Amino acid sequence: MLLALFAIGTASSPVAHAQQVYGELGSPSATTTISGKQLPAPDPKFGGVIKEKASESEPWWPPRVVPPKGAPNVLLIMTDDEGFGAPSTFGGVIETPALDRIAKTGLRYTQFHTTSLCSPTRAALITGRNHHVAGFGVVGEAATGFPGYDSIIRKDTGTIGEILKENGYATAWFGKDHNTPFYQASQAGPFDQWPIGMGFEYFYGFVGGDTSQWQPNLFRNTTAIYPFQGHPGWNLTTAMADDAIQYMKQLKEIAPDKPFFVYYVPGGTHAPHHPTPEWINKISDQHLFDGGWNKLRETIFANQKRLGIMPADAKLTPWPKDLPEWDTLSFEQKKLYIKQADVYGAYLAYTDHEIGRVIQAVDDLGELDNTMIIYISGDNGASAEGMLNGTPNEFTTFNGVAVPVKDQFLWYPFWGSDRTFPHYAAGWAWAMDTPFKWMKQVASHRGGTANGMAMSWPGHITDVGGIRHQFHHVIDIVPTILEATGIPAPDTINGIKQRPIEGVSMVYTWDKKNADTPTRHTTQYFEMLGNRAIYQDGWMAVTTPVNLPWELNTATPPDVITGYKWELYNLNEDVTEYNDLAGKMPDKLKQMQDVFYEQAKKYDVLPLDNSTLKRFLTQRPSATAGRTTFTYSGELSGVPAAAAPNILDKDYTITVDVDIAKGGGEGMIVTEGGRFGGYGLFLSKGVMGVRRGKVVFLYNLLDLKRTIWEGPELSAGRHTIVFDFKLDGPGLGKGGTGVLSVDGKEVDQKHMDHTTPVTFPEDEDFDVGMDTRTGVALVEYRYDCPFRFTGKIDKLTFNLGPAQYTDQDRKNMPAIEDAVARAKD
Repeated sequence: MLLALFAIGTASSPVAHAQQVYGELGSPSATTTISGKQLPAPDPKFGGVIKEKASESEPWWPPRVVPPKGAPNVLLIMTDDEGFGAPSTFGGVIETPALDRIAKTGLRYTQFHTTSLCSPTRAALITGRNHHVAGFGVVGEAATGFPGYDSIIRKDTGTIGEILKENGYATAWFGKDHNTPFYQASQAGPFDQWPIGMGFEYFYGFVGGDTSQWQPNLFRNTTAIYPFQGHPGWNLTTAMADDAIQYMKQLKEIAPDKPFFVYYVPGGTHAPHHPTPEWINKISDQHLFDGGWNKLRETIFANQKRLGIMPADAKLTPWPKDLPEWDTLSFEQKKLYIKQADVYGAYLAYTDHEIGRVIQAVDDLGELDNTMIIYISGDNGASAEGMLNGTPNEFTTFNGVAVPVKDQFLWYPFWGSDRTFPHYAAGWAWAMDTPFKWMKQVASHRGGTANGMAMSWPGHITDVGGIRHQFHHVIDIVPTILEATGIPAPDTINGIKQRPIEGVSMVYTWDKKNADTPTRHTTQYFEMLGNRAIYQDGWMAVTTPVNLPWELNTATPPDVITGYKWELYNLNEDVTEYNDLAGKMPDKLKQMQDVFYEQAKKYDVLPLDNSTLKRFLTQRPSATAGRTTFTYSGELSGVPAAAAPNILDKDYTITVDVDIAKGGGEGMIVTEGGRFGGYGLFLSKGVMGVRRGKVVFLYNLLDLKRTIWEGPELSAGRHTIVFDFKLDGPGLGKGGTGVLSVDGKEVDQKHMDHTTPVTFPEDEDFDVGMDTRTGVALVEYRYDCPFRFTGKIDKLTFNLGPAQYTDQDRKNMPAIEDAVARAKD
């Protein structure tokens, strides 16, 4: 029964709740809400009686903290790199029934915005603050030592996970985590910037910008796990849904009254596009993309008008002159690009299907009516990082290598399988962002920042199936959740004074009578990598991008303040940003520019930076900074590249002392990377005992060429193996000569014309004594992971020389690292 109702108000919450105590205070079953202003809530004063003898004393249990009565479960879903016009819910040709389900039972929002890159969007989403305030003015790989750009979610910007957890929710994070600083993503921690340190009691997902869905960089909490080993056909997209469903089922069976907050963020549809064969066949049979990207835009735009997503008088923005028209392409180009789009479409449909399973599980648990579901269709615009032709291996893009169309047909039969790490051609990205201009990376235009969003909560959203055109931003999600749950934004978390929540609750849009009410989010800045924009009261001023997102541009960028042209749009009359009014209304443009710089000062956007040498060569905290010698023994697995010896663009020597048991040995000694690029030093597996135990060093150049050094079969006993590599001279990706020696004797010497210039696959690891994900060998010396070393590694040492760059490399490095960082997000 309700024993007491204390008049401790929560005035800062949009829906004020007095503190509620249920049951008899002091009894084991008593529960209470808290004021929520101080988190964690202070321990209550003991309410019993203590005397010398227990028989004369009265026990008293502190009440368990619960959310306010009627607070819903919250399922917050967001996909990755999905353009505004990709899903059927917002006019696309790819059926997304799960997103449709939320829109039909709730509302869909047509002017919802993100930041144009995924990890900044995610930081803003979980904190309710602008991405610079949350430390993610740019991706972590490009972090600099300024408050808005250091990739650290500060203690004064506590997450929605922390707030809900301390108010009695069970909190869990499934999927992508690109908000852990890359230099803290190893087993050495610290872990306060991992999900479990940011208020999420359970984490099942991957750390970084992307990962293979077949052999992912997967963690449960902070422990690397490998459930795909020995299970062909295993796919993270399905496994993640399974884990989330089991989590919710278990919670509701153990503690049925405890609400959950599930943050569900799958890898789809960021590259690599990895749907199952069944989904590829299903979408390919529909021939959705056979007409090409120009016709696709027209189809999507017509659908958007029919659905009421776009007004009848809206104009389709023009096709850019820097991307080829479909009709100008060759037969081979069209065939390849259609395959790329079919696999992407399959990946989106597959991802939505698995999201649908999670939603249906909520229904099956009988919790749908008590669950607020927010489904954000993408964390930025569609991605052009496949470059003009697309690629079978995204890491070619990261390293500035364009794969010719004819060469891509080598991967055509198994596009989307674990033999590929694929991305589509840039033309599809522009089409998926219909009707807007530009795409991911470009914060100035809605092609980079507009994403469809649907929200449902049965019985609370009164205009079921309605459409809302109010301007909103990803920072509005946290205040929406807080208002819906009746939980206030805290003044302090762990004794740290909190910055104000900067978003605006969207609950006011739920009532049908407010369908056309003006937005309450009246001003919003945008900025990423120098591109910037300002929204205010229906007007939008934007800079014209100076770089093409699908090119690895090494040109020196213009002055970040004076080197950009500005455009001006009236979104009240021109929602697609078709008609640039800057020339006609210079005074209005100047007013908007002034507002941008006011916002920039307020929200940690300064200093503006469009990729200078100082930015990308700056020293960052790192477990490897300044080290040239690395020593290991035994086994070590799952070490990310940021905590491993970096052999790129330098001389290096690998020396290992091993002890081989009687009967010989086999297995991986040390490796970084895998099928799509990397190296490995190992003893061969052999075939039916033949050639087993041979010393092998294999260098995999982006799955394009493999160079192999071979040594003798090792007998039982102690041996010393040395691989010494010398570059031909300074230069990114420069070739060089490697010498393999065993027990002091040179056994093989080979020259490579090229080495990997910028990065090995980021979803792979550095492993000693095993290989945890995919193998570097393809045919010759092929092995199956984990390929454990059967001998003993007494001592393994890396000695690294300095990085060797030409003067031109150093001039180009900012743009190269800029493109890599953006593509990795």
